Amino acid sequence: MSWVQDWGYAGVIVLMAMESSIFPVPSEVVIPPAAILSAQEGASMSFWGVVAAGTFGSWLGSAITYAVARIVGRPVIMRWGKFFFMPPHKVEKAEIFLQRYEVSGVFFARLLPVIRHLISIPAGIVRMGFGIFSLVTVLGSFAWCTVLAWYGHRIGERHPELLKSPEELIRTVKSESLPLILAVLVLAVCYILMLRLTDRNKPEKAAADTSAEKEQ
Repeated sequence: MSWVQDWGYAGVIVLMAMESSIFPVPSEVVIPPAAILSAQEGASMSFWGVVAAGTFGSWLGSAITYAVARIVGRPVIMRWGKFFFMPPHKVEKAEIFLQRYEVSGVFFARLLPVIRHLISIPAGIVRMGFGIFSLVTVLGSFAWCTVLAWYGHRIGERHPELLKSPEELIRTVKSESLPLILAVLVLAVCYILMLRLTDRNKPEKAAADTSAEKEQ
């Protein structure tokens, strides 16, 4: 709270950059409080300014993590990552997620906990194009920050006293964000099911094409 109150947009950028890298800073306790502050009379921040700062911070942290992963490579990360909140099993999960869903996986990762701050590592390891990586990261981060800011603004209107108690603010944001988290998870599950069904149809289509070629 003090970072956001004292530093304004810079505080949001720094915290969201940390959230998108190896540091366990939850965006759910960064963007909503900033949006609540922006709704106060005489505030130095605006709603869309908070969204922009959060999006830029997310991209910055992701870009730095991507660059480090691309430079040091997988062996170094798998050996030393556990000392920087990146144990091998988490990195492997992120790798599998990226291999399975590719570019769209980076976008959806911005909406999912845990995977969100790790997806940049396999993207850097496989040397995904930085331009496309940045594009989907910005789009996903913008969507997530906009929704969180909207939630924060709505919560602030109903509970203006929360700014006096960071603990109560965190508790309220977490409880009222539950429908949002469930909606994102449902969306992700539907997307994954769609991809799996599509993959199942590929062998059938390939077999049909082969049979048609033989008949010809």
